[in-house]
Amino acid sequence: MSHVRALLRSVWLGPALVMLLVGLLRTAHPELWRDEISSWSAATRDLGALVGMLENVDASNGVYYVLLHFWTTLFGDSVLSLRMPSALAMAGAAAFTALTARRLFDSRTAGLAAGLLPATVPLVSRFAQEVRTYALVTCAVAAACCLLLRALERPGAGRWSLYALAMALAGCCHLISLSSLAGQLVLVLAHWWGRRREPGAARVLWQFPLAVLAVLLAAAPVAVYGGRQVGRQLGWVPRPSVHDLQYFWHDLLGSPREMQVFAALALLALLHPRFTRGAVQALLLGTLPVLLVWLASQGSGSYFTNRYLLFTVPALAMAAGGGVAAVAGLLGHLTARPLAVTAALSLIAVPLVLGAPRQQQQRALLAHADRDFAGAAAVIAAGYQPGDGLVTAAGDQAWAMVEPGVTFYLPASVRPVPMFVERDATRAQDLYAVPCPVAQRCVGDAPRTWLVTIGTGDDPYEGLPDGQTEALRYAFVLTDTRRLPGMTVSLLVRKA
Repeated sequence: MSHVRALLRSVWLGPALVMLLVGLLRTAHPELWRDEISSWSAATRDLGALVGMLENVDASNGVYYVLLHFWTTLFGDSVLSLRMPSALAMAGAAAFTALTARRLFDSRTAGLAAGLLPATVPLVSRFAQEVRTYALVTCAVAAACCLLLRALERPGAGRWSLYALAMALAGCCHLISLSSLAGQLVLVLAHWWGRRREPGAARVLWQFPLAVLAVLLAAAPVAVYGGRQVGRQLGWVPRPSVHDLQYFWHDLLGSPREMQVFAALALLALLHPRFTRGAVQALLLGTLPVLLVWLASQGSGSYFTNRYLLFTVPALAMAAGGGVAAVAGLLGHLTARPLAVTAALSLIAVPLVLGAPRQQQQRALLAHADRDFAGAAAVIAAGYQPGDGLVTAAGDQAWAMVEPGVTFYLPASVRPVPMFVERDATRAQDLYAVPCPVAQRCVGDAPRTWLVTIGTGDDPYEGLPDGQTEALRYAFVLTDTRRLPGMTVSLLVRKA
């Protein structure tokens, strides 16, 4: 019973449960969007096919895909199952945030507040409900910060190994997270400076670099393969301006008002003599990676987007948690301590209320998606006949993942035959299928075919390669067209 009571009193349990609840709230309701469909497509291949794909594309997400592969093997590939690892990972991030803040500020109130604050950030709960690697990376970086502090307090091979393992997981899942090493270096230097006159204090100055070296060696294969694919993977990210840097935290934390709440609480921590040191360290943990990535993005490739830097939110929450503890300390001079702590923790309701509209909005049916894959699948399933064909936006529009997106939502008994496909994505060892070079030769003999294109314009063939359009017009007659959010579904019947 003593272990149970200790668990219930722990600073991390409440934040973890709250974050898990927020992450699971209506998690299966929003449709999967194209990036999540990419994760599903990759993870549900056999392991050999997945490795073959990673040699050509998306190596930077390879570790996540492999982990998701084993997860879906055990628990299936429903929307809830696919998103569950992200919800669990973000709950873990909240737990480690609470533990780290408690150590940084030597305050249970700071730890509890810091652990609860991420759940108020709309972007955090969004990626707690997404089949991508960002929640796992956030958890791994938060764990690494906590384990680093433990290693600094009592250095040992086991503790340094755990830190390196957590940081290696973060780096292998997303190389951008290695920028967090800059903020962690601050923790190391602050610890060494505070104990520099103690015997053996200088050991951390070689132990930390050795652990970082192990992290970099572990992430090196991902960096090599990912570097070869960077043009294809990141060509869509624009070079950031000074304006983008200035307003980055508005976007990251939800809105200017939510950012101002975090900033005000962090300022209170900075001004409190007991918490200044911890607040400075937490703020550097949260801001140095952003500055480094912004600078790196001024070169030939850009990496500056909010979800890539989601792992900095726990550090910002730590700084704000210190501010909550500072308020509790001030109120403690006016009233009983339990009442002061409760009143201070109620400040967390401010960003929660400010972010509530976005929290609700991002749980709508098409909150993640700009194309209604499930709606298109429902139209096809309602009119399906065995032997039907399927033509979807491909080629220059393959990035939209229309064919796998629609297929995911089709019942198992509804399987129209893809047309104009020379090799499917699995055989091509890619996320995208290879289209037939000569469309006329790949029309096949299907009596009917379903056509799914991007957009809702007057032309249902819009966006198809000219050869495919000509082949379809020659062999089929358009009999029905349905326009859905972001998509058009048409039924073509072969000419007599």
